[in-house]
Amino acid sequence: MAKNEDEKKVKKGSYGADEITVLEGLDPVRKRPGMYIGTTGPDGLHHLITEIFDNSRDEAMGGFCNDIEITLLPENRIRVVDNGRGIPVDTHSKTKVSALETVMTVLHAGGKFGGEGYKVSGGLHGVGASVVNALSIFCQVTVHRDGGAYMQEYSQGKKKSAVKKIDSSKLHGTIVCFEPDKEIFKEGVVFDFHRVANHMRQQAYLVRGLRISVIDARECPDKIDLAEVFYFRDLGIDAPSQTFYFEGGLISLVKFNNQFQKPIHKNIFYIEKKIEGVESVEIALQYVDDISPRLLAFANNIYNSEGGTHMTGFKTALTRTINNYARKNTMVKDSEDNFTGDDVLEGLTAVVSVKLREIQFEGQTKAKLGSVEAQGAVATVFGEAFAMFMEENPDDARAIIQKSILALKARKAAKAAKDSVLRKGALEGMTLPGKLSDCQSGTEPKDAEIFIVEGDSAGGTAKAGRDRRTQAVLPLRGKILNIERARLDRMLGSEQIKNLVVAMGTAIGDTFDITKLRYHKIIIATDADVDGAHIRTLILTLLYRYFKPLIEGGFVYIAQPPLYKVKRGKEILYFYSDEEKNKVLGKDIEVAQEGEEGEDGQPADDLFDPKNKKASKVHIQRYKGLGEMNAEELKETTMDPEKRILKQVSVGDGFEADKVFDMLMGTDVPARKSFIQSNAMKATIDI
Repeated sequence: MAKNEDEKKVKKGSYGADEITVLEGLDPVRKRPGMYIGTTGPDGLHHLITEIFDNSRDEAMGGFCNDIEITLLPENRIRVVDNGRGIPVDTHSKTKVSALETVMTVLHAGGKFGGEGYKVSGGLHGVGASVVNALSIFCQVTVHRDGGAYMQEYSQGKKKSAVKKIDSSKLHGTIVCFEPDKEIFKEGVVFDFHRVANHMRQQAYLVRGLRISVIDARECPDKIDLAEVFYFRDLGIDAPSQTFYFEGGLISLVKFNNQFQKPIHKNIFYIEKKIEGVESVEIALQYVDDISPRLLAFANNIYNSEGGTHMTGFKTALTRTINNYARKNTMVKDSEDNFTGDDVLEGLTAVVSVKLREIQFEGQTKAKLGSVEAQGAVATVFGEAFAMFMEENPDDARAIIQKSILALKARKAAKAAKDSVLRKGALEGMTLPGKLSDCQSGTEPKDAEIFIVEGDSAGGTAKAGRDRRTQAVLPLRGKILNIERARLDRMLGSEQIKNLVVAMGTAIGDTFDITKLRYHKIIIATDADVDGAHIRTLILTLLYRYFKPLIEGGFVYIAQPPLYKVKRGKEILYFYSDEEKNKVLGKDIEVAQEGEEGEDGQPADDLFDPKNKKASKVHIQRYKGLGEMNAEELKETTMDPEKRILKQVSVGDGFEADKVFDMLMGTDVPARKSFIQSNAMKATIDI
């Protein structure tokens, strides 16, 4: 008996060959898409376009292509066209099928592993096109080369037929059309035209002489015959579009990103040079009258949002060169401190671009460069060139040094102010601000949330309606300081900002520590009016400039309180927009006066049916602020996790977000006026 039990135990926990799962073809991509595109949310969705575009862009970097078109089509399809050499269609010696089929259906297959196909490229893993194919419910590639047009179609990474010649052609290039699979992208497959266009604008700066067009044809007729055209624009269909072409390269990119800023020196620094081990080091920079740095890093034209070795080399050389120049020219005394990296980065707009034959990224999404040789190459090339620039342009150099001196003094003042705040809090035993109604002690940060509300009235209502175990409330008095151009010492002089910083627990500046965050949901709950929107923008500006990791980590939310409460008898509905209200009630419904009773005997279920003529009088209350709600209403609509509506704050394009904050919250009044005028028709009037 015991022997049989032992045998059963062995079988139950057995681990043999049959337990090994073998994923064939592109199955690994569909099984674990996040490993290849980072996420299946909006970022991953848009990364599909980047993967296909990068192949076309690599053709341009090699001098084989000068015109790329990206079209957003109906049914959430994307069409990318280039006039490069075209993917080879002859039989591959190893796979025994067409090279096109190999590229599209085999991981780690491409022309970028060696040989003479590409001297410099952004792709290195050979997975881009095949990953897009695997994650698409429909994918079709048409290749024009060697006098013919060839086509193959796929679904979920599997071919539907062999590569076939469909026509003769004098053209050359590749057309890739794909439709993301809703089974993979469960958050949606709708592309953002402006996000795509902004990325392509950036790329056009990096490849001089390359024309990139982005067309939004989603509102065009569903039946678009693309069989007879190469570029979509050849159809002559009127659709929103943007075309980018720049001869100025990185200098033009710096000018574009500084368009809402005031430069502190006239000449834009620029250098491009080849050095042993690196095909090209290209850098452009200019300082502006601002306190935030704006740095862009690229490796083989791939945007590295997390920087990497090339950015490390740049920062090291920048700090050393400015310190050396300042001391050599007695602008900083021997007894005074050196500038730190933060001092010399303040107000700097810089683009660092390197091109390498053999390149290493940290991860498939290529957010961070890992190639060691890039650090030394950038430090050497930039250090020498920037030292010469400062010697040859003494007025520019003086302005840069003065900017760094100001940053150093501000850093010391901020440290003193921060230390004073901490000392004061410790001495008076006021670790947390008195206005804060905190969660019960012992609540884990992952379970805790804080509501930032405007005014004591809303604060009192929220305090009464909250769940004391997990929800904290911090009321702010009026509009907080606009910190877009305020230094840390001035910020900490603001009682409202100081209360918020202390409540969150992360500290600020060089002592910021996200692991000490006291609440994993920071919820901005302001009134649904113009003042509320302004206060929300001021808070978001503070969080974006000084607490960006909180936004990037997904900890920041915006509450959506209702605009209307509709009541008749015991039936109550809340509406969060005029469109929602009108859709349910109808635009011409008669609104009862406060206190007026509805018709007796009218069934409650018919109250909100606009076709029911008898149900014509309802009570509608328009909320102008959270303070107008009682505690129960606020709890039910805005604070109850089961019923409330929250919008998570995210940053799709960090550099584009920087420009928007510069324009809306900075000092460039003409730019802000132009923005308001051009968007006036989209605004909602608050009366």
